[in-house]
Amino acid sequence: MRFYEYESKELFERHGLPLGKRGLAHTREEAREHAEQIGGPVVLKSQVLSGGRMKAGAVKFADTPDEAAQLFDEILPIVVNGQTAKSILVEEKSPIAQEYYVAITWDGRRKLPVLIFSDMGGIDIEEVAEKHPDHVSQTHISTILPFTPRLAKEAIGATGVTGSALNRLTPIVTTLVEIFLAYDLTLAEINPLVRLEDGRFLVLDGHIDLEAEARDKHSALVEELGIGADETRQARPPTPFETAGAKVDASDHRGVAGNVVEFDGDLGLVIGAGGGSLTLFDAVRKHGGRPANYCEIGGNPSVKKACELTKLVLSKPEVAKIAVMMNVVSNTRVDIVARGVIKGVVESGRDPAETITIFRIPGSWEEEGFKILERYGVEYCDRSVSMYEAAGRAVAKMQAES
Repeated sequence: MRFYEYESKELFERHGLPLGKRGLAHTREEAREHAEQIGGPVVLKSQVLSGGRMKAGAVKFADTPDEAAQLFDEILPIVVNGQTAKSILVEEKSPIAQEYYVAITWDGRRKLPVLIFSDMGGIDIEEVAEKHPDHVSQTHISTILPFTPRLAKEAIGATGVTGSALNRLTPIVTTLVEIFLAYDLTLAEINPLVRLEDGRFLVLDGHIDLEAEARDKHSALVEELGIGADETRQARPPTPFETAGAKVDASDHRGVAGNVVEFDGDLGLVIGAGGGSLTLFDAVRKHGGRPANYCEIGGNPSVKKACELTKLVLSKPEVAKIAVMMNVVSNTRVDIVARGVIKGVVESGRDPAETITIFRIPGSWEEEGFKILERYGVEYCDRSVSMYEAAGRAVAKMQAES
């Protein structure tokens, strides 16, 4: 889940990172008031869960409070990558002498966090890495041994930074790494981190992504930042469909049946098994299918949760059929999922035999589950049929009737 810039900065401030004077405005009058309190020139930045604000014209500078109020009205309706802001961050304008980039993210290949630092901030790090590779350092971080300031200093120094700048940047980078590790983040980024003309260092822009499965662990932080339980916080605001999915999952503590992402296809998916759900989604597309959604189901959800998730997927008018697929399960009862899915199909006013293209969930209580499916004429398969092949069967049925 992604934090807005103002939320990221609030977390940064709690941990002592250097930030400029700022205020969040929801109205033009609030923008004027914040500009007056800050005093001097300010920058107004649209608060959206996406990059590209500057290019879209959603970042502007004002010299007076009246100009800040006027620019608030201009910025608020600007659409940035499909997103419209509900608030504008008003922040003091800072005279910049040098820009830096620092981020910690996850390296999937090494299965370790990686610290990325550059003395060329303010632009896309991919562009810097391609054109000026000697200005970018990458330092992998142990998840067992503690991170020390020495490691941060080596990462910074690898780009040629020396002297006072190196010494003053080190605690900032060290703190950002500590924040990343403490809150189970998938991204902690500052771009730019700047040295001002008077020698001070400031965080001008920052972004944070929290691992979705760690949300409950850090529920106190999420609540303190005012993030609602229905906010999935992807790289865009949730759709009504996705919000409804979050409510289904939150309705019962048993298992998972939700975490939906909406797409514009015609084949509804009830899929799970961790990475297996991503594998199945990709397999459907590889076979030429058009998924209507991504979702996750597992951990032995109740019949009611499986039912409500199925009804939600079928509620999309464009969904003609659904595919129910998982990897081999040990902590989920096949018969409970079968009951829940069939119940959801029936309560949606549809025929299970015509609606469910394939049911591929082998594992615990599978014989009982298969008997239920036979009773309703639903095609199913056991573990002798791979997930990829099951996805192909589902797509083939869709294509045969299109």
